[in-house]
Amino acid sequence: MSRQLFVTTALPYANGNFHIGHIMEYIQADTWVRHQRMQGSTVHFVCADDAHGAPIMIAAEKAGKTPQQFVADIAAGRKPYLDGFHISFDNWHSTDAPENHELAQDIYRALKANDLISTRTIEQFYDPQKAMFLPDRFIKGECPKCGTQDQYGDNCESCGAVYSPTDLKNPYSALSGATPELRKSEHYFFKLSDPRCVAFLEGWTADGNHLQTEVYNKIKEWLIPKEDGQRDLGDWDISRDAPYFGIEIPDAPGKYFYVWLDAPIGYLASLKNLFIKQHGAVAGAQAFETFLADPATEQVHFIGKDIITFHTLFWPAMLHFSGRKTPNVVHVHGFLTINSGEKMSKSRGTGLDPLKYLSLGMNPEWLRYYLATKLNARNEDVEFSPEDFMARVNSDLVGKFINIASRAAGFITKRFDGKLGGTSAHGAGVLDILRQQRDSIRDAFEAREFARALRETMLLADRVNEYVDQNKPWELAKQAGMDAHLQDVCTVCIEAFRLLTIYLKPVLPALAQQVESFLKIEPLRWSDADQSLGAGHVIGNYQHLMQRVDAKQLEALFEPPALSEPAQDAPEIAATRAMPPGSAPGGEAIAPTIGIEDFAKIDLRIARIVNCEAVPGSTKLLRLTLDVGEDHADGSPKTRNVFSGIASCYQPQDLIGKYTVLVANLAPRKMKFGLSEGMVLAASHGDEKAKPGIYVLEPSPGAQPGMRVR
Repeated sequence: MSRQLFVTTALPYANGNFHIGHIMEYIQADTWVRHQRMQGSTVHFVCADDAHGAPIMIAAEKAGKTPQQFVADIAAGRKPYLDGFHISFDNWHSTDAPENHELAQDIYRALKANDLISTRTIEQFYDPQKAMFLPDRFIKGECPKCGTQDQYGDNCESCGAVYSPTDLKNPYSALSGATPELRKSEHYFFKLSDPRCVAFLEGWTADGNHLQTEVYNKIKEWLIPKEDGQRDLGDWDISRDAPYFGIEIPDAPGKYFYVWLDAPIGYLASLKNLFIKQHGAVAGAQAFETFLADPATEQVHFIGKDIITFHTLFWPAMLHFSGRKTPNVVHVHGFLTINSGEKMSKSRGTGLDPLKYLSLGMNPEWLRYYLATKLNARNEDVEFSPEDFMARVNSDLVGKFINIASRAAGFITKRFDGKLGGTSAHGAGVLDILRQQRDSIRDAFEAREFARALRETMLLADRVNEYVDQNKPWELAKQAGMDAHLQDVCTVCIEAFRLLTIYLKPVLPALAQQVESFLKIEPLRWSDADQSLGAGHVIGNYQHLMQRVDAKQLEALFEPPALSEPAQDAPEIAATRAMPPGSAPGGEAIAPTIGIEDFAKIDLRIARIVNCEAVPGSTKLLRLTLDVGEDHADGSPKTRNVFSGIASCYQPQDLIGKYTVLVANLAPRKMKFGLSEGMVLAASHGDEKAKPGIYVLEPSPGAQPGMRVR
């Protein structure tokens, strides 16, 4: 049945390149969209760069650019990823575009007219060193719920709790390390606690169609009254103070919409921009409103589990009470993990760089297929195993699927001038088995149960290969008088290969296009499974469609990034030094001589000690939180956790705010107290019992976090 769909993925923050988590989400949504288009549905598949917020403003300032230019430069790098992995967005836009400014302000005015906007004076953290109010993500401290340290000011990555920055324990500014001050400011709020909003969300979330069961079970905690009758569903602070890169709140000088208010509106803005491109400014704007107002239009979002609350509570309520259509489905997926549940991280050497994947000549459809074999309709993490990746691609795609065509096509072209023949009762029975699974596979794709769809498809491929092994066309070709039987068997194989290609096309669009060219047919639709190519149809010359995964490619994919080469004129700081026999300065003999190339392998960086504390259960270790000048994907400052055996010589409070030197490229080490992400340099005598003392290295004034020690 033809449908009218508006499909989006979560907007990536415009402060960095795509990572593999983005690509996984886009592949998932793209596969579902391609499936819908094969059913004859009309799909508008859009996304945009999430361009606003303090992190963008701060990152642009560091780069010496305006925020607009910074975002434009990031956007310019999106195409190689999207084209490289065959992602079929109809439009890619920006939340800083005029359409988003207009829509955000219109929705705000509608909410205000509905008496769902209020103002009140709040206390907000202010960084006295940076002279600015701090965004939530630039305040860190201990989670008020579980006590995990170094958590952001809006939510805990450990327990998932959402809270106000002022709830954090021992907060500090992630920009300067300073202890933030509470200052008063007037803010604007969306009255999410209003009984109307609560009643609407109770009904919308419990509907059973909009959300997965596990997602509903998580967010309903916000809606259930506590013993005191109160809910966690409080009013939502939607404003930020200047300086801020964003959309101005109407009639509120110096106030801007919090980025999370205008970001999801970017879905609508990108769709409107698409209609304007197609129909012109006036007609496009009208077509946009007509399309969204149509009851037949289905709005479907694909997002990650880290942004559930914004998309399942704030976003539906904003849309509903501004008089707009609410999402039909919000589909939530988990993270991509490696090494039995470890979240992928480039800094820990467990990242999968999408562009590196492509640059190594690895087929993008290997990854599309592998991820699809792992994806289902539940909110579950997806485990990437290099060994499993190679086995599935080589066994399923090459050994089972491609093998069917390669074993039959040559005989058809060489012995029968490329013409297919008729099919015997046995062969027709095999094809009937494939057709009987058509609806089941279609329903699996529809339900986003991609793993089941591919599992069923590969079981069918097994049946076809059993048929090939039973009839052995390579032996029939050697026997006199068996041409008719040979043509029959090979025709069944080609017909079966076409049917399997239909079932795999949402996942393997480029390969399907090659098959369509080889078979000399129009682009395959799902309904084509009812048809046959028929006797006399002429196919083209077969050329091998897919190579196997090479283990060396996988090894190269997960190699750590190459270290910088030393400068040509670098001084020979590690030159040989003559020492008299037995000399041991500092209680230890000088280590064997190394060359400059050996020294260059060690990446020493200036680090600022943001926080320091004793480690419960250890008398030797201190836990250091270090700023090494790194940023997270969303632009918020990233810190490192390092355990150092210096507790005998330092009190934690004496180290906070000091600068030191970190071995930044040392492999992370798992300890019973946590993960240590580097090593702080300190000096001590070789005989610590005779001459006790540990001295943490401190650089000269002026050194800044991230500077490399050369």
